[in-house]
Amino acid sequence: MKRESSPEDKKIMIFVTGGTFDKEYNEITGQLVFKDTHLQEMLNLGRCRLDIEIRTLMMIDSLYMKDSDREIILQNCLSTPHKKILITHGTDTMEVTARYLGKKVKHKTVVLTGAMVPYRFGSSDGMFNLGSSLAFVQVLPEGVYISMNGKYFHYNNVRKNRKTGIFEEIK
Repeated sequence: MKRESSPEDKKIMIFVTGGTFDKEYNEITGQLVFKDTHLQEMLNLGRCRLDIEIRTLMMIDSLYMKDSDREIILQNCLSTPHKKILITHGTDTMEVTARYLGKKVKHKTVVLTGAMVPYRFGSSDGMFNLGSSLAFVQVLPEGVYISMNGKYFHYNNVRKNRKTGIFEEIK
């Protein structure tokens, strides 16, 4: 007997955690800083027509993310009624968070994505990664994944190649 789908099955929950996606250049200090997420602007620019809810959990560089931050992400994934979850995340420790979630989140599809270049720079890969990830979260089976540059990877079989700056399967 097939279960009836509910609104939670269709709606996509997006959790914002920071990362390069949302960084901006501070002209005075020369540093990359966080002000607010650019996600709604990106969705509007891409003419997104999906049923989406956005919640900002934190705005940090993933290099400074601790397990206590990952626990906040996990608890939000577990407590949301939505079955499809997209997480914007810094690329430096994205695979660490994916492994943390992958062992504990069941019966949901979770996709983590990020950008190598900030959205505000104009030449960012963020728009492409966001669009690809929204497509992946709708069609992939339950599990935890990383989506970057048009590809997706299972949480326990991916790493960021620090020499090439791309995500790849672990061989």
